[in-house]
Amino acid sequence: MKGIPMQTGVLRVLRATAASWWRHKELHRTGQSLLAQRLEREAVLRDLGYLRQAATLPNAHVICGDGGTFIHLGWSTVSTLAPIERFPLATLAVARGTPFIDTRPITNVIAFANLPRVARDGSDDSELWGLGRSVSLTTYIDTIEALGARIINDPRPRQST
Repeated sequence: MKGIPMQTGVLRVLRATAASWWRHKELHRTGQSLLAQRLEREAVLRDLGYLRQAATLPNAHVICGDGGTFIHLGWSTVSTLAPIERFPLATLAVARGTPFIDTRPITNVIAFANLPRVARDGSDDSELWGLGRSVSLTTYIDTIEALGARIINDPRPRQST
């Protein structure tokens, strides 16, 4: 998915998403098209930055559950209450290879709530226990997959048997 066709497709989706925002539509409707275009351009550039971070940060991932969809980018998070199917930025990140964790199939909410968080920097302090402990993305995926989560773009190394 590298090269010009994907880049053109990414820009097309980001531009369409920015243009569909109610505020930008209202600005166009009231004759403030230059302001709307500037805000749309800023939104596209911001979203391109998020996609760049999702592709380069060691523990960046997209997670989708009943509470919405989140793109975790280390110290920042981009989210919506909608499922991934209605969050074009997250869909693009997954299409470009960012790990995706679908937690919607998980039924054991107690075990899910007690999971550690994913470390922001790729480190793993899995020896520590209790609140605030963090693990690497691969350790988190090992744990959450056992609860029934679906994983796409799995970053764990393949093991041959």
